[in-house]
Amino acid sequence: MKKMSDFSEVDKQRYANIWDMLESHFDEKSRRLLASAMSLSLGYGGNKVIRSITNLNPDTIKLGIEQLTSQEQLDDNRIRRTGGGRKTIASLYPNLEHDLLRLLEANTQGDPESPLLWTSKSLENLKYALEDFGYSVSIPVISSILAENEYSMQANKKRFEGTTTDNRDSQFEYINEIVKKAIKIHNPVISVDSKKKENVGNYKNGGKEYHKSGEPIEVNAYDFVDKKLGKVTPYGVYDITENSGWVNVGCDHDTAEFSVFSIQQWWSKLGKTLYPNANELIITADGGGSNSSVSRLWKFKLQELSNTIGLSITVCHFPPGTSKWNKIEHRMFSAISMNWRGRPLTSHEIVIKLISNTTNKSGLKIYAELDDKKYEKGIKITDEQIGSLNIEYHNINKKLNYTIKPISTTT
Repeated sequence: MKKMSDFSEVDKQRYANIWDMLESHFDEKSRRLLASAMSLSLGYGGNKVIRSITNLNPDTIKLGIEQLTSQEQLDDNRIRRTGGGRKTIASLYPNLEHDLLRLLEANTQGDPESPLLWTSKSLENLKYALEDFGYSVSIPVISSILAENEYSMQANKKRFEGTTTDNRDSQFEYINEIVKKAIKIHNPVISVDSKKKENVGNYKNGGKEYHKSGEPIEVNAYDFVDKKLGKVTPYGVYDITENSGWVNVGCDHDTAEFSVFSIQQWWSKLGKTLYPNANELIITADGGGSNSSVSRLWKFKLQELSNTIGLSITVCHFPPGTSKWNKIEHRMFSAISMNWRGRPLTSHEIVIKLISNTTNKSGLKIYAELDDKKYEKGIKITDEQIGSLNIEYHNINKKLNYTIKPISTTT
């Protein structure tokens, strides 16, 4: 190789400019060959100059020169020599993936010896747990392995409302059978439940609606209950056949007496007109709350209602943990929540109007009325009162299905 001739600062700057313009457009192999070609063009001593311009390792430029002069062959599809570059995590730790997944599975199964049993299963804690096993790996590597094995960050999911029962399937089938028979002979079938209590006043309501940019509705910073307006409990009655509903908006306690009065209001306002020839009312309800399957007051008040309207009342409760299958939840309450999203419930009148104006694509129609009656909590029903009920428990899932028939007062 010829010796490098005089190389001025102007020449050096020219080479530096070429390198700066092209470096970001080349991969590792192309940069190595460019630097090596520049070194060869300068002759002996050019290696030192090019190193100062490119900041490349001397061995890198030496390899490039060998490749340009055919002293070192490199496959066109490769950037480095075979075996070159940093070792992969898989080659460094062949058991890493297996041990990481075992770590998670042991914790999931409740292994008392699992290092993660009493800590959050975050990437950082996984990293620390792996260090105890002798692994030195980064958080991105752990994240990549978990993603490849279909793991992801998961929040808790609300699902279970109580202990599930063995009769779940049979109860669903039985409810379906009872409802279909009633609809066929044009007896009313209603789905009932209480919607969650709502603060009345200028409070934030979940959801969004359109407003002029930068002009959101301003509400109270804190949700302290307004002593004058208080809270309301909407108790809903959804007519499955008619796709219509009644909401009794209570201002007091959510009791069994309140629930049955709400059903009575639906019957007197809507039901008796829609079903003039009915001989039985079918009610589907969840198993807890004010219409609980074990509530004595609920059954006692239903007996009074049956006597008043002259109809047998059959109640079918959903098993524990399955109340979301009650049709009122997804056919009526969800529509109400959508209609008043982002709208502060500033008065009782606003609550009634928002509920009454709720509809959907299926033609849902809802009627609502304010109930300002007081309902006493803790009313006790004696064994004697329970014994006076004209109630018949069904052969299938007796605790969940029963019929209350009117008691005649005539002699």
